[in-house]
This record gives sequence, C-alpha cells and structure tokens, in this order.
Amino acid sequence: MQEIKIGPNQAGQRLDKFLHKYLPNATGSFLYKMLRKKNITLNGKKAEGKEMLVTGDVVQSFLAEETFAKFSGIVQNHTAQIHTNQYETAYRTLQNVTVLYEDEEKLVLNKPAGILTQKAKESDPSLNEWLIGYLLARGAITLEELATFKPSVCNRLDRNTSGLVICGKTLAGSQHVSEQIRTRAVQKFYHTICVGEVRERIVLDGYLHKDNRTNRVTITDAPDPASDSPIKTVCIPLATNGRFTLLEVELITGKTHQIRAHLASIGHPLIGDHKYGRPQVNQEIRSRFDLTYQLLHAYRIVFPDGREVIAPYPPQFTAIREHLFGSVSF
Repeated sequence: MQEIKIGPNQAGQRLDKFLHKYLPNATGSFLYKMLRKKNITLNGKKAEGKEMLVTGDVVQSFLAEETFAKFSGIVQNHTAQIHTNQYETAYRTLQNVTVLYEDEEKLVLNKPAGILTQKAKESDPSLNEWLIGYLLARGAITLEELATFKPSVCNRLDRNTSGLVICGKTLAGSQHVSEQIRTRAVQKFYHTICVGEVRERIVLDGYLHKDNRTNRVTITDAPDPASDSPIKTVCIPLATNGRFTLLEVELITGKTHQIRAHLASIGHPLIGDHKYGRPQVNQEIRSRFDLTYQLLHAYRIVFPDGREVIAPYPPQFTAIREHLFGSVSF
C-alpha cells in the first residue's frame, strides 16, 4: 500500500488532477478504474475523482509495487535527479536575482536583464528553475513535494526586460496570484526611456496582433476578432530633455511586447529596442552607453491589499537616466 497525506501544496485541486500528477504515467481510464474498484481511496472511502482535496486528506493506493513503480515516476528516479540538478545549477549560477518580498504563499523577485523567466528549451536555465532551487535550499519545499507540485512564476518578462516577477510558493498561492493577475487586481508599472518628448499623460488603446513566425506584434485600430487582443497602456512622463523621455507605464492589459510595440506605434519607441526601435538612435545609445537591448524595467507592483513592491533600477538604467535627465525623484 502507498499512502500520501495531503499538504498545502496538494490541497485545493480535484483528486483526479492530483492523481494525474502522482501517477503521471497512468492513463485517465486506468485511474478512474482504480477509483471504482477502491484500489485508490480517499480517507479510506471510495471516491469518484471530482472531490476537492483539503489539507489533511489521506490518499491511499493498493497497487502492486511493480505497478506503482511503473506509473509513479518516483522523485528519486534518474529523470527527477536531472531536474533537481537543473534547479541547483540555476540557483547557483544565475547571478543577481534578489528576493524583494516573501510570505507563506508567494514571493516577488527582481530579475536582471538577460535571464529567461521560463525556459525556451529543455537545456535553458531560467528564473523558474532558480525559484525552485531557492526554495529547495531553504527547505521551503521537498523533493517529494515536487512530484505533485512545482512552484512557478506567475507573470513573465521578456529575456532582456528587468524587474519584478511574482511567484507562487504553494499551490494556493499560485492560484491566488494568477487569479489576481487575470482579473487585473494587481497593478503593474514599468519604467523606460523612449525616443522623443512626452509632456502629458497618454492613454493608449488598440488591438495587438502577434505573428508567431517572426515573434513580432503589430498594433491596429481595426482588429481581427479571431486573432487580435484588445490592449490598453497608460504612459506618464517623469522627465524629458526634448530628445528622450523617462516614462512610467502602467499595463492595464499585459500582452506580448505590448509596451514596446504600443509606444513605437505612436512614434516613441524604447531606446535600445532592436525589434521596434530606430536603428540610428539605437546605434547612438549603444556607442554612448553600451546598451544592447531595450531599456525596460518592471519597477513597481501594487497588490489589492495596498502592499507595494519596488525593484531598484539596474546600474546601467540608473547611469543612463542620470546622464540624460540628471537627478530625478519619484
């Protein structure tokens, strides 16, 4: 017999979804058959699979050891060890990631530019692996728990965008934060330097179309309902020298490349942005400041309870801002 006591990282999901994680190599039909035959029980009783798990529930399986080994993908196996090594390597090697806020359910990280939020291919180290490595190192999660729940980032930033990333430490925390982001209850503010002079608050509305082949987006006023997403971006100037403007940008929606493409569409592309920017300006900025990517920083988030988290500027952003605008206070 195998037995698992449901903890906070397994609670809050249906029994059948949990079983798919606990026995990842088993088919759905096999799992439901085992439930019907009481070879898998919940709190010693027959279950259907649709029951919502709570902390303290006990799931028991009466499978033969060889059957359990076949279907379980036990955390000690070779594949899991490779994954564990990835978490440890990411935590050890990804430099300058800092924790700005942490509680029992979530944490907020400050991601440097140049680091992926989530891996693009299996061999990539990313912030997501750093997060799990950090939690393993602190004893906040165990290898056994990783078999049925993996902490994860809840919002994504482009590789070369720096700043705030919210992460769920527990299943409940991940679900709660993801729902807050989905309903736009979390306010997200970015700082950037754009080309041109902006002196007044601008509210930008439009529709975003993504070309998956080129990984570029375009902004339009005449959308294709089947493929285009409505977007809204609010821009507030903080300082300007006539040629460039330091902006605070609030994302009302959060779509791929939204800030970069939306500002470019009104003639104010971000400095350093080789996908949507102006090559001549980018070349000038690169020669002056050695900036090789878009200057965009996820600066501030405000949670529904009013809690605010601010990510300090990266040193290069600070140097460019001070050179172009002098001392600026917010």
